[in-house]
Amino acid sequence: MTVAKNTICLWFDKDAEDAARFYAATFPDSEVTAVHRAPSDYPSGKKGDVLTVQFTVCGIPCLGLNGGPAFKQTEAFSFQIATDDQEETDRYWTAIVGNGGQESACGWCKDRWGLSWQITPRVLTEAMAAGGEEAKRAFEAMMDMKKIDVARIEAARRG
Repeated sequence: MTVAKNTICLWFDKDAEDAARFYAATFPDSEVTAVHRAPSDYPSGKKGDVLTVQFTVCGIPCLGLNGGPAFKQTEAFSFQIATDDQEETDRYWTAIVGNGGQESACGWCKDRWGLSWQITPRVLTEAMAAGGEEAKRAFEAMMDMKKIDVARIEAARRG
């Protein structure tokens, strides 16, 4: 197995394997590639406990570290998942929020492990890239949403 030169390391209390398996089951091009157990006791675990989990999320290499309760996830890091339509947006949103997660604003939500996700329809990204009045209308429509409503963004783009 080749280890990627750059890997995102995500700190978990003790549930890195559960989180990685959830991500692998939820998102395309995602899988758990290795589970490594601690060779001896460590500050937040015992010999034989799952220490690290190698996995991918939409092709992005990640390492889940069971480092204990010292550090928590924050919104300073999030995965942004581009979606093609409302059905895909709903599917990912429901998977994350419906599995013990939490809604936030403007397409953001948190999973049950505290990791932030942006479920972002491409129509919103395209509207923002267009600039001008189109971007302004789409942005203003988005500001009062939790999960992004594709039809409302499309309507805002048209004016």
